[in-house]
Amino acid sequence: MSVEIVLASTSTSRRAMLEAAGVTFTVVAPNVDEEQIRGLLQDAGAYPQTIAEALAEAKAVAVSERHPEALVLGADQLLVCEDRIFAKARDEPEARETLRSLRAREHQLIGAAAIAKAGAVVWRHVDHARLMMRDFSDAFLDDYIRAEMPDILGSVGCYRIEGRGAQLFSRVLGDQFSIRGLPLLPVLEALRSVGALGS
Repeated sequence: MSVEIVLASTSTSRRAMLEAAGVTFTVVAPNVDEEQIRGLLQDAGAYPQTIAEALAEAKAVAVSERHPEALVLGADQLLVCEDRIFAKARDEPEARETLRSLRAREHQLIGAAAIAKAGAVVWRHVDHARLMMRDFSDAFLDDYIRAEMPDILGSVGCYRIEGRGAQLFSRVLGDQFSIRGLPLLPVLEALRSVGALGS
């Protein structure tokens, strides 16, 4: 009997990575209040990694409680630059402000993933990447935003590194899958270990 895999995320990037890897899964929106969870943890002084882990687990558990027989994968990603935690931009002005804030600076992406079954977390993983944005011109920024809106609103850093966003960077240290929003290889290994994928 095959094991049902559910992705507790509406992220097109995460879905595309799993599909490209040949994983059969369904998508269920987690419907958790990410802003509230993030805000409460930030107010309590939690480390960014703790926040990313808590958000990934909350998504996985919320969907797992509705689909108890399935393996439910939740994921989250935090961007930290000079002690500031960035949220996803909601519109073009916010996207422009985010990219100006990151320009000519190094930032860290903290990616967390969790798998839940029957409402309990059975696996978790955290990955870190460091990215250095180059000192691009305002003209380049204008062209980039004009070409990439509104797609970049789905990324916490307002870039899709698998596409035109690669031109924003001078140096990247980290796993490309994790940078795109999902530590794919550890996830695949975890799914294999429980018999959800062929060995």
